[in-house]
Amino acid sequence: MKRVLTCIGCPLGCQITVELHDAQIISVTGNTCRRGSEYARKEVTNPTRIVTSSVPVTGSCGQTAMVSCKTEHDIPKSKVFDVIAGLKTVRVQAPVKIGDVLLKNAAGTGVDVIATKNVF
Repeated sequence: MKRVLTCIGCPLGCQITVELHDAQIISVTGNTCRRGSEYARKEVTNPTRIVTSSVPVTGSCGQTAMVSCKTEHDIPKSKVFDVIAGLKTVRVQAPVKIGDVLLKNAAGTGVDVIATKNVF
């Protein structure tokens, strides 16, 4: 089986072909850098994503009523919608600083969701 991917490891966006046999990677071709090979191998065996979103902030002295956030590390792709569902229940109190944990152990992944912006 062959799988063709567009690499997101760097700005080049190489078309990478991964050849598989019985779930084992036989070859990776088309990448122009090491990151492409690493991305392709991970994507076909254990795909992960970083989730970005925003959550409401109460008590802000400015007009900002939301704070942007992201998972601190990548999570299994299968857990993305569970993390988003968990974020729908989160409300935080101002002030919020970059790096503050807004949701601990999101969807049981062991990864926290952190603020990516300051809100005072």
